[in-house]
Amino acid sequence: MPLLRQPVRIRWWIFGFLFSFATLSYLQRTSFSIVATPMMRDLNLSHTQFGLLTGTFATAYALSQLPGAALGQRFGARLSYIAVGLLGLTAMVLTPVAPAMAGGAVLFALLLLAQILLGASQGPVFPMFAAVVQSWFPERRWAYVNGMQSAGMDLGGLIAAPLLVFLMQGAGWKGALYWLAVPAIVLTIWWGWYGRDTPEQHPSVTPAEIDELGDSDRAPAPPLTMRRLLGITTDRDVLLLSVSYLCMNIAFYLLSTWSYIYLVEVRHLEGLDSAWSGAMPWLGAAIGAAIGGEVSDRLAIRMGARWGYRLVPLVTMPFAGLMLLVATHVSTPHAAVAALTVAFCAIEFNEGAYWAATMRVARADTAAATGVLNTGGNVGGILTNVGMGVLVDAGAWNAAFITGTVVSLIAAALWLLIDPDRRLRASV
Repeated sequence: MPLLRQPVRIRWWIFGFLFSFATLSYLQRTSFSIVATPMMRDLNLSHTQFGLLTGTFATAYALSQLPGAALGQRFGARLSYIAVGLLGLTAMVLTPVAPAMAGGAVLFALLLLAQILLGASQGPVFPMFAAVVQSWFPERRWAYVNGMQSAGMDLGGLIAAPLLVFLMQGAGWKGALYWLAVPAIVLTIWWGWYGRDTPEQHPSVTPAEIDELGDSDRAPAPPLTMRRLLGITTDRDVLLLSVSYLCMNIAFYLLSTWSYIYLVEVRHLEGLDSAWSGAMPWLGAAIGAAIGGEVSDRLAIRMGARWGYRLVPLVTMPFAGLMLLVATHVSTPHAAVAALTVAFCAIEFNEGAYWAATMRVARADTAAATGVLNTGGNVGGILTNVGMGVLVDAGAWNAAFITGTVVSLIAAALWLLIDPDRRLRASV
């Protein structure tokens, strides 16, 4: 009974807000691929042009990682997430407004601008979340909380297909995108009122909750200088983690952006069947991210961080690559959905290990170091989205999935060179 009277720690309310921002961010970015078929038809866009648009988002997102992380480390999570909400809202409204403003090349330029704004808005989301975890949570839970945050982003992908298909049936693809402005407005205002950068700044945090963080290295970083940033960006383990994460994200973006289009155009799923089938890989991803973070933490406690974090990708990434091959060779559409779901689950099983290992290396410079990590990850998104548009227009779906298998194996192999126990030595 005493456990029932113990209040929820403020850190979990803070996590709830950032979980919601992650969900919203992936609902926003995934919505573009869900509305792709009617939008391409209405606006006379080719798959190559669609690939350029999604590649533009990935480019802006990748390029905004380090600036977003550096600015976030300077101004804190509270202001960073307010900026995230406002910029994302602007981008989502601009996409359906653009066709009424112009046509032809100007219209395409406006769509590119919307993708740039959306990418820039989401640049600080995950590096700043890692910085919040470093400040608010004990080290022994870092992989779990990062995994749960990734489950939040996967939840956004999960609900995107059924929600957008439902909204499109009544309001068309433009109206469906307008509706996504509502949660962005509510969440941004609410966070601005409640959120704080550190536990010490929040009026409701008790001394007991701060004492629970005693086993974590929570010393604040000195102001981020260009010299120290250079040290972070050239650190051996940060770079290895980033290259491995790049490879993992090629497979991730293959599934997150293109699996729904594959199911519609190659497997010929339609209507709500396509919506729910498109949601299933995201369900697998959310489950994988949540469980994978917990498993990574437990292995790190039992075996040490080096092998505890390393073991998960060594097992799950090759398995994910195998399931990508299975998806293209099974005979029925729903068997392909099952294979894609298992593949996505296996890929997302690794999120907690990647982020916790980078945090362990970087400590107080977590925001900047995870900005480097996520820059690498989203370079993978650039390569995937642009390359996939070309491959799909050429009808080479099998080549795309084989590429996903190869990079999954490379991502796993690079972990043999990564040592999370080797601390960052960045110059002041």
